[in-house]
Amino acid sequence: MNADRKTAIEGILAREDKENIPLKPFTTDNFGEDVFHCGRMKERLPKPIYQKLMDTVNEGKALDPSIADAVAHAMKEWALEKGATHYTHWFQPLTGTTAEKHDSFLEPSGHGHAILSFSGKNLIVSEPDASSFPSGGIRSTFEARGYTAWDPTSPAFIKRGRNGATLCIPTAFCAYTGEALDKKTPLLRSMQALTKSVRRMMKCFGDDGTKNVRITLGAEQEYFLIDEQFYYARPDLVQSGRTLFGAPPPKHQQLEDHYFGSIKPRILAFMTDVDSELWKLGIPAKTRHNEVAPAQFEIAPVFEELNLAVDHNMIIMEVLKQTAEKHGLVCLLHEKPFAGINGSGKHNNWSPAYGNINLLNPGSDPHQNAIFLTTLCAIIMAVDKHSDLLRSATASAGNDHRLGANEAPPAIISIYIGEQLADVISQLEKGDLKSSKHAGTMRIGVDTLPPLPLDATDRNRTSPFAFTNNKFEFRAPGSSQSCAGANVILNTIFAEAIDEIAAQLEKLPKANFNNGLQKVLQKIIKAHKRIIFNGDNYSEAWRKEAARRGLPNLRNTPEAIKPLLDKDNVALFEKYNVFSKVELHSRYEIFLEEYERKIRIEGELALNMVRTIILAAGSRQLSELVKTIAVMDGCGLKSGLASQKELADRIGKLLDGITAAAAKLEKILAKEETGIAVVDALCELRKLVDTLEKQVDDDLWPLPKYREMLFIN
Repeated sequence: MNADRKTAIEGILAREDKENIPLKPFTTDNFGEDVFHCGRMKERLPKPIYQKLMDTVNEGKALDPSIADAVAHAMKEWALEKGATHYTHWFQPLTGTTAEKHDSFLEPSGHGHAILSFSGKNLIVSEPDASSFPSGGIRSTFEARGYTAWDPTSPAFIKRGRNGATLCIPTAFCAYTGEALDKKTPLLRSMQALTKSVRRMMKCFGDDGTKNVRITLGAEQEYFLIDEQFYYARPDLVQSGRTLFGAPPPKHQQLEDHYFGSIKPRILAFMTDVDSELWKLGIPAKTRHNEVAPAQFEIAPVFEELNLAVDHNMIIMEVLKQTAEKHGLVCLLHEKPFAGINGSGKHNNWSPAYGNINLLNPGSDPHQNAIFLTTLCAIIMAVDKHSDLLRSATASAGNDHRLGANEAPPAIISIYIGEQLADVISQLEKGDLKSSKHAGTMRIGVDTLPPLPLDATDRNRTSPFAFTNNKFEFRAPGSSQSCAGANVILNTIFAEAIDEIAAQLEKLPKANFNNGLQKVLQKIIKAHKRIIFNGDNYSEAWRKEAARRGLPNLRNTPEAIKPLLDKDNVALFEKYNVFSKVELHSRYEIFLEEYERKIRIEGELALNMVRTIILAAGSRQLSELVKTIAVMDGCGLKSGLASQKELADRIGKLLDGITAAAAKLEKILAKEETGIAVVDALCELRKLVDTLEKQVDDDLWPLPKYREMLFIN
């Protein structure tokens, strides 16, 4: 084995953290101890101020600026008790990560003295520099002003470092001219739009339309863990988050023995620390397990209100990375860090509720059944009309490598509803839906649905958008992506569909409402049933069938983000005040530029690795073979000579091929726009390098191999 790789493995095996460390007892009192949540606010704020704040948090009422100073003071006192010395407006710019600028509570008071200060103005708004964040043309470099604005619906929390703590205040981020420069603002707008539309629909069913609309999200987060010694010996992992080269080992995930398997002690210690940190931050991490690929894992929290769940998922990703570092590990959130095995996704479990009613929960009475079927048909219509937009929400350079195999859905968006619901939908379309109480045609709003057990649908791991009991699971988003993008689109297209249905229902006479509703839903099913597919989404037959149905197949990021520029889509987002035309075009520019930059980084990095690492290793192997052949020739030794010459010839041809492929890649990178051409050239180069890896002596190959990174931790 190569000396550097051997040293890394010996270092891993010699780690001194193998003994069990006594843990402090965890009680529910520890949950949320680092969060300035509603209960804490109630304890520390005067009752009238607390009530006004809760009206904003729970009812969506405008924030009363007069309460800001009192809230800021209480928040500061609590943060100081927690050891915080600084505060920051924590926001989510269009980089896809989080951002923060720390300010201390310290304020000089003169004569060498200081006080600790935090005002209502400090709480409500801040002015970070906006010029260096991606804006897609909204802001120029010389236009630096941008604003962060407090989001009171997501509680402040304490972020702890090695020697201190910081009060983090979740905020929105916008330009001086008012356009959104972040992920949170459009999400809040889309939630507001959906609230209005759901209330309108519920009025059609005889409700007063005043109850709270709650959108919930459960985001399952997949990730890989490898030892930091392997990570830092791989320039591709350090620079791009994925291995640009690497031959698959004989054994990886074929035996499926890693999935739900016994968790290794070192990994379990990491997971235990992660859970402890998340619980302190009020994040209800519930599930942890081994995923399908070796070294791949998953964490899933309990469902929460959408805006909070998105914030919490961003925190989860950060905690995973920081905790891994403490354990000598590195958490990889790239969608496809290792070729040939499972990639990592972020399963987006989404459901809307009105008051105490989950709109995706089949009810036990005719009224609730009617609401459920209306909601289901609205989603079918929304996804069919805007499957291109849903695909755009999953577009990224990393996710392009993941979609279409190894439990990741393909780029073709379709809906899975299971056999029972498919049968119900089919009968509804034909007008002969059977009642569960008696034989004969079921009438929507009068009779009940055939009984649907809790697990009325099986799981389809190949479907991008699957109904699972009382929610839809959108499986296409990538592991490194913010949940905000997918849910902004889901909320908006669902709001439009509900409004279209409500506009028709509002015209129906009350005496004929149920018959009219049934006809409306029948038309929707006939018009949009093409989006429903319950089979194998990986099959070639489905690709052909999807094309026959006219479903878009946007195979890569440049194709997938073009719908953001479609005039009808622009009109949709403007109608619901989610994105302006300027904001939408800016996102297209940002996503395309990010894609081009990431691909270019990978191309230049691959070129560098080939010319300074790969070719050198192959040349050393060839040199050793040439020396051996010369010695054998000089001794007149014939046995084995032909095989040595054949191996030398094979390696020589591979080195020639790699050199030529690298030159081709270099020419492509010399052009301004690269994109897909770089991806294709990288694939060609990788095939040759991975073949070479299998031919070179183990002690000459300098890069940690898949069999080491995936199995030694």
